Amino acid sequence: MLSASLTPLFCNPLMACTATSSTTSSTTMPAIPYDLRPIRYDHDQHWMWMRRRTLFPWTKNGTAHVVSVSASASSLSTNEMTRDSSRLNVYKEVVKSAREKFNREISFQSKDKDISLAKALLFIAAEDEAFIAFNKEMDACSLENERKTASVPVEEREWNFVEQMPLAGKNINEWLSELDTIAREVEAELVSRDIGCHLVEVLDAINVVLFELRGFKRSPVVVDSKYSYLHSVLSTGTGSAILLSIIYIEVCRRLGLTIVGSRVGEDFLIWPQTENLEELFKVTSGHNLFAIVNGKCVEDPRSKASDLTSNSLLGLEIATKRDIIGISLANLIRLHWKRASRSNHGLMLTSPLRHVHSADKNHNMIPNSNVPLLRPRDLRLAIMASERLLILQPHNWALRRDHGMMLYYNREYGEAVQELSICMAFAPEEEAEVLEPFVEKLHLLKLESSWKAMGHASHLKVP
Repeated sequence: MLSASLTPLFCNPLMACTATSSTTSSTTMPAIPYDLRPIRYDHDQHWMWMRRRTLFPWTKNGTAHVVSVSASASSLSTNEMTRDSSRLNVYKEVVKSAREKFNREISFQSKDKDISLAKALLFIAAEDEAFIAFNKEMDACSLENERKTASVPVEEREWNFVEQMPLAGKNINEWLSELDTIAREVEAELVSRDIGCHLVEVLDAINVVLFELRGFKRSPVVVDSKYSYLHSVLSTGTGSAILLSIIYIEVCRRLGLTIVGSRVGEDFLIWPQTENLEELFKVTSGHNLFAIVNGKCVEDPRSKASDLTSNSLLGLEIATKRDIIGISLANLIRLHWKRASRSNHGLMLTSPLRHVHSADKNHNMIPNSNVPLLRPRDLRLAIMASERLLILQPHNWALRRDHGMMLYYNREYGEAVQELSICMAFAPEEEAEVLEPFVEKLHLLKLESSWKAMGHASHLKVP
């Protein structure tokens, strides 16, 4: 019997979320995460003793032949600086490598059917995780430099390649194997029922494994970025609708069942590929196949999915794998932008365009210093997601405009001028007319920034 209560699998492209992994510590300094807590050689005697035994195994009880606390501290500082530099280089290489492998995976020279959704999304996660880790290491190095006698213990890394980078405890290949494991669990569920491989039974078995045995569920309100990264959803069992749909598609692919999907309003719906679409809407045990895959949204009168029939389904444009990756990236952009602009309630990417036109009436412009201050890490993550999406949609003028505006908020005026100038070449005439005066002002801001960088006086005013 089919499950009467099924988890909805549809995507709201307006959703966004953020996440920041935090480490809880039992120390008396809760304001500083444990992995950044300074260790004082003259205070943490037990730690110092253990450290000596590690560095000088030939000593007895960690005391013999050790010259002095200050001398050992100096030696440790040199070694740690070397390791810090090595870790920073590793993270930089992982960021670069992850982007290259993502580009290779979604290359337009390869056929869409050969693209792995899972690999592409895991490369996205690896790049973002490496970027965040790089910045944490930089913060730790800064803390060490400020406190010359302090030592910041950092977990040792034993990996040098993006495929080896741990993501929530597993590397990329291990997460791909996790999807293989889920597919085998579905096969075992089918064997336990002693039934054939009829489409209805296969889909029901997938639902049982994903939503009952493994407990996958959709996050009601996406407020944490872990719900929008594949490895986090596989690890926690909670994720955004599009990520759950991607997991569904990947598991079915391993079972030899092709699942396709399409945007319908604000939803993203999926269904098994079949030549007879009418069979998707035949009611069996109170549900049809379309409802089994997409859940209650099919019966929700607020959703456009409730009006779909076998005839209207024919009119939908099937999303390619590149399209699905693009939807996931668009969600990440919104998620990180929302986090970046959280202290500027209601701030929109295009707000400065309106301000420029208002300022033009008074022959003045909002000075450079009034550019809203945004959270730099989240803004950079939004820019990184936008860069990847532009690879998929290079002629999307609206996306390029938004990308240019994010660069403007990040005070990268030269890059912003370049992106917005390209955007004007693709944009409709009325949109280009809105952008033109703003781009002219950005040229002046770029010149002012260059002038300041050369050490000249900062009293130059932009007209």
